[in-house]
Amino acid sequence: MIYDIAVVGGGIVGLATALALLTEQQVASVIVLEAEKQVAAHQTGHNSGVIHAGLYYRPGSLKAELCREGRQRLYTFCQEHAIPHENCGKLVVALTPAELQRLDALYERGVANGLQLKRLDAGELRAYEPHVAGLAGLWAPETGIVDYGQVAEAYAHQVQMAGGRVRTNRRIQAVQRRPDRFVLQTEMEEIECRNLIACAGLQADRFARRCGVDPGVRIVPFRGEYYTIRPERRDLVRGLVYPVPDPQFPFLGVHYTRRVDGSIEAGPNAVLALRREGYGKFSFRPGDAWSTLSYGGFWRLAGRYWRTGSGEIYRSFSRYAFWRALQRLTPDLEVDDLVPGGAGVRAQALAPDGKLLDDFHIVEAYRQIHVLNAPSPAATASLAIGSHVARLAGERFEL
Repeated sequence: MIYDIAVVGGGIVGLATALALLTEQQVASVIVLEAEKQVAAHQTGHNSGVIHAGLYYRPGSLKAELCREGRQRLYTFCQEHAIPHENCGKLVVALTPAELQRLDALYERGVANGLQLKRLDAGELRAYEPHVAGLAGLWAPETGIVDYGQVAEAYAHQVQMAGGRVRTNRRIQAVQRRPDRFVLQTEMEEIECRNLIACAGLQADRFARRCGVDPGVRIVPFRGEYYTIRPERRDLVRGLVYPVPDPQFPFLGVHYTRRVDGSIEAGPNAVLALRREGYGKFSFRPGDAWSTLSYGGFWRLAGRYWRTGSGEIYRSFSRYAFWRALQRLTPDLEVDDLVPGGAGVRAQALAPDGKLLDDFHIVEAYRQIHVLNAPSPAATASLAIGSHVARLAGERFEL
């Protein structure tokens, strides 16, 4: 069988794209190919579970537009498919006078993105989070929480209900390009398709090159490590509590996240990973390390922000340093309240000039679409991203 479209990558974006191809573009035959034993094995399955409101993103950017649409659609999808979730809201806290101006800028950006934000003074913060200290804050009521692994599994089920196929354990070893099709070779079988969409996450740049497409960027993996709060101390945080982010970086700083199971996560930091799927502090793969350390863009980034990077590494190995960062938000937190938790790896696209790509990045070629950068809020925006990529396919592909 020759499929109309093969979607490479069974994370939340790949599955949402396949679903949109089948249900919105009415593509006759779609197959999703996932390298691991189950869908959502990497970024999706290690996600913190936040349904982002769209507070941080530049108005008019693809991130801002797709986050707003995707958030609304995700809430509806979860309600329709009985997926546990909560529209719990989020508190962003300014801790220093210097952060007050950045908080004002964040408020203006959020309003421009259509959010119903509420400014809070120091006293009003306590009404939302009694143990949080700060000079001022923003309350973002549209923010929520969900288990994205469950969401991805529901997407996969809907893909199959719509007539598509989802195949795991299908790591692609070679790609043959023929005049009218692609032949994708895996250990188990060869899959033929007329058109190809890649949502390959941590392997996105490599897979693009394998397909003869210059991605223009290099994926550099950053590991985010978490602690959890001891169950008897969960009353320190009611919901989601964030510091004001540094606008130089696409990371949000160490913060608190309540999960749908009631647990509280603290983190993450952001340290360079020397393995693309490296969830442990000492995870290492020579080819992955060389891919980063031989890239000029990485050294340009490191030259500008080595102090920040050194601090993240120190915090990775020091529970005390992690605690001190969190204690700025919650002075009542004790170091023994922190229990080592999980980790995730973010596929961050880095340009040759050393700039971290902030927006979603999609590259097109003949009969191909490659999603090269889909960091947070990609999970929140997944249904909207899927529709966007599916529309591109409908316009560009010969179906």
